[in-house]
Amino acid sequence: MASFAVKSLDHVVLTAKDIDATVKFYTTKLGMKHETFASDGIDRYSDPRYFNTLFQANTSSLCSLTLSSQHRHALRFGSQKINLHLSGKEFEPKARHVQPGSADLCFITDHPIDEVLSGWQSAGIEVLEGGKVVERTGAVGNLRSVYCRDPDGNLIE
Repeated sequence: MASFAVKSLDHVVLTAKDIDATVKFYTTKLGMKHETFASDGIDRYSDPRYFNTLFQANTSSLCSLTLSSQHRHALRFGSQKINLHLSGKEFEPKARHVQPGSADLCFITDHPIDEVLSGWQSAGIEVLEGGKVVERTGAVGNLRSVYCRDPDGNLIE
């Protein structure tokens, strides 16, 4: 028996061939928010703690602080996010066998699924399963789903 129980999922990581194309798909087609952050966890582009440090630092420490971090990308939705790794330049640690297009993700929306379907069709997104809403079973019960693929071929439900 486990000594603890998992409460929820914080984030998953997708390996992408093209970060810009992935960000564009998930923000414009699924309504997620793009965010950037450094490998040390500080969002250097919007975190006021960084800018306060920036203006208090001298030039040599500023250079070392800027050069020591790596620019990363994530897609935020609800209280979860998807971190993005560029294929061939993944951050460590990483999954043992990373590969673009190997994920199968199911997202929940409050938006009527028939409107999601028509919106995807209007946007020229290829809808799988005959281009129709299908009945499925998810973690919390029955779902009405539509399927497509992201730019890397990951299955999106």
